[in-house]
Amino acid sequence: MSVHRCAKVDRKTKETDISISVDLDGVGSSTIDTKIPFFDHMLDAFSRHSLIDMDLRVDGDIEVDAHHSVEDAGIVLGCAIKEALGDKVGITRFGSFALPMDEALILCSLDISGRGQLFWDEDIPVDAISTFDTQLAKEFFVALASNAGITLHLQQLAGENAHHLIEATFKACGRALRQALEIDPRVSNVLPSTKGAL
Repeated sequence: MSVHRCAKVDRKTKETDISISVDLDGVGSSTIDTKIPFFDHMLDAFSRHSLIDMDLRVDGDIEVDAHHSVEDAGIVLGCAIKEALGDKVGITRFGSFALPMDEALILCSLDISGRGQLFWDEDIPVDAISTFDTQLAKEFFVALASNAGITLHLQQLAGENAHHLIEATFKACGRALRQALEIDPRVSNVLPSTKGAL
């Protein structure tokens, strides 16, 4: 593509102040600062494997809890992806990837359908990794899927280490989204829907 699909979104509430810029046709370069180190690590992995260039800054009320920062980062990333996608003409639309990380195996299948929803089948065995509440992984993907307009399935096929499971989830989603975002040269001027709308 000669023109990259880019977007910049700013969102400010009483709980968070977030800015993000994305390039869907990037190389997986990221600058991320959420004030939550494990979450930064996960988002860097997501960027690297999706090939989405991402500059994300989050200033949230983490002295209360990380929930607002993580959920709102998902909202803003989802909005930015949706905006950058534009009319969606020529995209592959579907993506699926089973990603192993040591004993963990996560399957991600997704559809850029316009119907944002998450279907989650994972059992994270501990409540926290460092300062990161492991329940927030699901909350992030709920926010991402609903705001990007993606039908997102995440399923744990194997695994017992919480770090491996969550990291494999972010990487698997990145890989599946990379497939779905690709422009298919055989149908580069066609919307991939029999309904004529996504």
